[in-house]
Amino acid sequence: MKTYAIAAIPGDGIGPEVIGAGVAVLQSLARHSNRFSLAVTDFDYGSDHYRRHGVMMPADALDRLRGFDALYFGAVGAPDIPDDVTLWGLRLAICQGFDQYANVRPTRILAGLRSPLRDCSPDDLDWVIVRENSEGEYAGQGGRSHRGHPEEIATEVAIFTRAGVARIMRFAFALAQSRPRKRLTVVTKSNAQRHGMVLWDEIAAETATQFPDVAWDKMLVDAMTVRMVHDPASLDTVVATNLHADILSDLAAALAGSIGIAPTANLNPERRFPSMFEPIHGSAFDITGKGIANPVGAFWTAAQMLDHLGEPEAAARLMAAVERVTASGIRTRDLGGEATTKQVTEAVIDAIEQG
Repeated sequence: MKTYAIAAIPGDGIGPEVIGAGVAVLQSLARHSNRFSLAVTDFDYGSDHYRRHGVMMPADALDRLRGFDALYFGAVGAPDIPDDVTLWGLRLAICQGFDQYANVRPTRILAGLRSPLRDCSPDDLDWVIVRENSEGEYAGQGGRSHRGHPEEIATEVAIFTRAGVARIMRFAFALAQSRPRKRLTVVTKSNAQRHGMVLWDEIAAETATQFPDVAWDKMLVDAMTVRMVHDPASLDTVVATNLHADILSDLAAALAGSIGIAPTANLNPERRFPSMFEPIHGSAFDITGKGIANPVGAFWTAAQMLDHLGEPEAAARLMAAVERVTASGIRTRDLGGEATTKQVTEAVIDAIEQG
């Protein structure tokens, strides 16, 4: 029996609640699989660690995490610590340190849920958004000078390298090729950003020649928001820059019912480093500790992790159990229900055990 070493990093806010629920569901799957087991190690990195030690994680954290098969991450951010300190001190430090350059965010309408879009059926909204996760607008380049003076300057430099753009384009075209519709939309803003985004467009066109069976088109990011709302069925696989995909994937989650259901895989496709899996909903300070956080995003994220580990049957079983629960009406408040995190988790575990 294969044993997978999982590093659980619950982090901040509702992170510990949903990652705790996710681990419980994963352990239930493992018990019933007869194929694998999970060795989960918890790491207390996050804002509490920062308050104690002045850093979000120790200097040797990446060395400690390097040997794990996968990282299962909750959320980062606290109201009393600047967001740039928390994000760059933990999540981005892991993503960049482990070269997790492909951020994959599937979105679809789960069984029993309804999109806020009128007449939008599950067949109309079944997307995968690929986000370039290592450079672009979140490369961390720039600085500030003349602080406190009227002429103070702050620069945020978007970085687009041929190597970085080419590898995310190859990943996105290959993913589109693996899906039934074989369709890719490349999101851009090259009309206004005439250097980095023009390079982005050029490399997209070059990459397309290597995937002749993939139909592709190009869309300005502002027009893309309109298309997602008015013509969701025209989309399938989407690739966008770090910033653009960050925003568009939140919109996608909302159009599918709630940001609470949305998953993320931060992948190092070459597997030189462990990949990290996280729900996209964030810390959600307003509901932390109330027991009402939606764990579905953490469950879907766990399914992505199982797929990555080579356990597609367990991943499918998990998603089937999740959808039996959503279809039954057991839902948290963000989906219009009254169920608690614990109740949804117990229902999913029951569905797993019932097969």
